Amino acid sequence: MPHNATLQGFFDTNGKWAEAVSQHDSSFFQKSAEGQKPKVLWIGCADSRVPESVVMACKPGEVFVHRNIANQFHPNDDSAISVLTYAVENLGIKHIVVVGHTQCGGVNGAFELACNPSAAASTGNSPLGRWLTPLINLAKSHNLPSQGKEAGVPKLLDASIKTQVDNIAATSVVQNAWANGNPVTIHGWLYNLESGKLQDLDYDIQAPWDQ
Repeated sequence: MPHNATLQGFFDTNGKWAEAVSQHDSSFFQKSAEGQKPKVLWIGCADSRVPESVVMACKPGEVFVHRNIANQFHPNDDSAISVLTYAVENLGIKHIVVVGHTQCGGVNGAFELACNPSAAASTGNSPLGRWLTPLINLAKSHNLPSQGKEAGVPKLLDASIKTQVDNIAATSVVQNAWANGNPVTIHGWLYNLESGKLQDLDYDIQAPWDQ
């Protein structure tokens, strides 16, 4: 068992959670071990304040998940593509949600770097710098630095979510699914840390024949 008190606390609370679930549904874990049938693929931020199952009050097995800094979906990211492929082709998921959130450190950082080209250049070769580069470029392409942080950051957050939806829709995984009659739909959502509420941005892309 962990010697660290914080880590030990997680084992303690896990044990209590498992016992409570078993008392409520004695066959839950046995059924869970037999396979998963998630309803959606959640592509969200790695931020510790946005746990998808907690936010949507879901049980284990209902949400397939991919999380990273600032909920990005880079077309050349093998990890994201692999998750998408498995979700669509193996799990039969029909709904993919890209979920950004307010007070996102990745979005704030990208905006600040877009406002400071010299700082962006000095961090561009780091893993985090390379990861944020598309987001920095997105801020520049919308001329957001000139609008100031108060107005520019929320607009970058919104533009980023919609861009990731576009990126997913353009993948061969989704295009092939549509060509084969699979009605996969991608949605853009926003989670408000200040209220705990999810917001549908009404930005959805579905198969051309399903509109």
